[in-house]
Amino acid sequence: MSLALAAAAALAPAAHAESGWGELNLTQGVTDISRKIYDLHMLIFWVCVVIGIVVFGVMIWSIVTFRKSKGAVPDTTMVHNTKVEVVWTVIPVMILVAMAVPAARTLVEIEDTSKTELTIKVTGFQWGWNYDYLDDGVSYYSHLDRASNAARELDSGIDPHTVEHYLLNVDQPLVVPVDTKVRLLITGADVIHSWWVPAFGVKKDAIPGFVNEAWFKVDTDKPGLYRGQCAELCGRDHGFMPIVVDVRSKADFAAWLKDKATQQKPAAPPAPAPNAS
Repeated sequence: MSLALAAAAALAPAAHAESGWGELNLTQGVTDISRKIYDLHMLIFWVCVVIGIVVFGVMIWSIVTFRKSKGAVPDTTMVHNTKVEVVWTVIPVMILVAMAVPAARTLVEIEDTSKTELTIKVTGFQWGWNYDYLDDGVSYYSHLDRASNAARELDSGIDPHTVEHYLLNVDQPLVVPVDTKVRLLITGADVIHSWWVPAFGVKKDAIPGFVNEAWFKVDTDKPGLYRGQCAELCGRDHGFMPIVVDVRSKADFAAWLKDKATQQKPAAPPAPAPNAS
């Protein structure tokens, strides 16, 4: 089986280039955990391909070799074969155990939110997101951008194709730095939502009264805008609450966070008037 897996893996790049596989398959993403999820997916996929080839190969060989036209006579007296039943029970169990090891390792890493450097509370609501930088006193709402919101309205007369990133743009994106382990505390304010950014390998439900945890760490050389959506059917305007993450350099993020905190800092109360004598 290992030889078959190696051969399949060697052929994978050629198949990718010729068949447009990248448009159907998972993306590798821009975080280490997203690539590990992709690698796990591909490993299990090729194992399933090998199993399918072996099983259907044996079936086709049996049908061709033991067909009636070649004089094969069915054995109507055969009931059970203990050895065969043991073999076709033990081998699948061994395969499942072997597959469970890398899967469990990846799942453990997905849930490991230790040693985080930035914590953000994410609250889903109808129809947007609230981002709260818990250690920095910064909080703001993120809604569908005005251009998409205007084009989506019935009889708006606006061609959606003329709107850049139609239904996938927001007025205020989530801003995070590169090369920083960001911990998300995800909850809901009304119904169940789901915070999903494919490029990060993150998809967590936002449940009212409950806090889910997730994390991501974007590669140092991958700043930019990354888009996602609410992945839970949360109501009438479910399709109009996208997610945009603005990944910046650490210096740009620090400057943005300082400026945002200054803007949201409450104004100092006016000095009391001096007492008239």
